Amino acid sequence: MAVKIDKDTCTGCGSCVDVCPVSALSIENDKAVVDEETCIDCGACITTCPVEAISE
Repeated sequence: MAVKIDKDTCTGCGSCVDVCPVSALSIENDKAVVDEETCIDCGACITTCPVEAISE
């Protein structure tokens, strides 16, 4: 199961992209996007997001 991004809360800062060990996150149209097939649900992005826009 992949993490979920709250598009209304996400600021597109890229913090999550930098910490993802499998490069499952990217920024598109100023918002984080998760590749659900690549995400290993490790939670690194959840704890890194400064606006708490990522959840399990």
